[in-house]
Amino acid sequence: MTPLGPVTRTRAPAAPPPGRRAVLAVLAGVALGAAGCSGRTAPAGRPRQGAPTQGTPSHSGSPSPSPGLPHTTPWRPTSAEVQPAAKLRAVQLVEAIGAWAAGHGGAAAARARVSALGLPTDLVGQAGPLLSMADAAALQVVDAQYGGILSRSASVLVVCRQWTRRGGTVSAGGTTVDVRLSRSGADWTVDALHPAEPGPAARSLAPDIRTVLSDDRIVLPPAAMADLRSGQVHTSVAGAMLALARTYRLEVSVVRSGHPLDVFGTSRPSDHPRGRAFDVWRIDGHAVVDPATSRGLIERFMRDAAAAGSYNVGGPVLLSGGGPDQFFSDATHHDHVHIGFRS
Repeated sequence: MTPLGPVTRTRAPAAPPPGRRAVLAVLAGVALGAAGCSGRTAPAGRPRQGAPTQGTPSHSGSPSPSPGLPHTTPWRPTSAEVQPAAKLRAVQLVEAIGAWAAGHGGAAAARARVSALGLPTDLVGQAGPLLSMADAAALQVVDAQYGGILSRSASVLVVCRQWTRRGGTVSAGGTTVDVRLSRSGADWTVDALHPAEPGPAARSLAPDIRTVLSDDRIVLPPAAMADLRSGQVHTSVAGAMLALARTYRLEVSVVRSGHPLDVFGTSRPSDHPRGRAFDVWRIDGHAVVDPATSRGLIERFMRDAAAAGSYNVGGPVLLSGGGPDQFFSDATHHDHVHIGFRS
């Protein structure tokens, strides 16, 4: 795939409460090609639900910003990431906008927190559901994965849960934010935010979709759950999730919304916004990005995804066999497994 530069987002694909589901060596110098999710690309040569997310949690974070809100842990990338600095920048921004103590809500206070990071304060106006009129808020990043990574631009998909308090009432929700970044030298800055827009819940759902929503072996973050509830996800996606859940416990990062509309670095539409793909960041409790995760486990999962009907399976391991170009691997898919469908 030939890099064409960052994609300008011209089309737009906030999540409802997550219901019964509870909280959950640097590859520097790599020549990074265009590697957006949901497309054939040229090959490139941890805790359970309710526990801190993968990455290196920093225990220097402040306690819960307000009584009644859960304690959260800052998410930090590990040295196993392709570009840990890009992920760190994206996550720090989302954490700064989406969490505040009582008396520190509102756009002005959010702009002050963003300014303290050395980032443009006008990003607050793009935060969508991250910023509300609540008295206080807590935010937990579930995962940060690439939507695409090039040498000087990136899309980092920050998957998060959020709790807001108004008076004595605490509400649970969350979203996924497509954070667009650019690089100057060794530094990454944030250029734009694109929060997920799953749309309203459908009046009725296909049986497989309803089964996925009730399956404890399929862990869905808020935006992904809202995608399924919207009725805009193909049943091929739900069928594959159910097939894989018979063997694995899969933790999904992204389904339809909160993902780049085009394969990053190209003008080719992604399968995600069309409701024909999903990404998995953790398998049986093992993060895909973690070097300690068995390559055999990831290979079996990828082959089983293909057997479940996926024409386009990408991950950190380049597999042989399958249909024409059925398997692919690149820098973007170093941290998750992409599973796409034609319909």
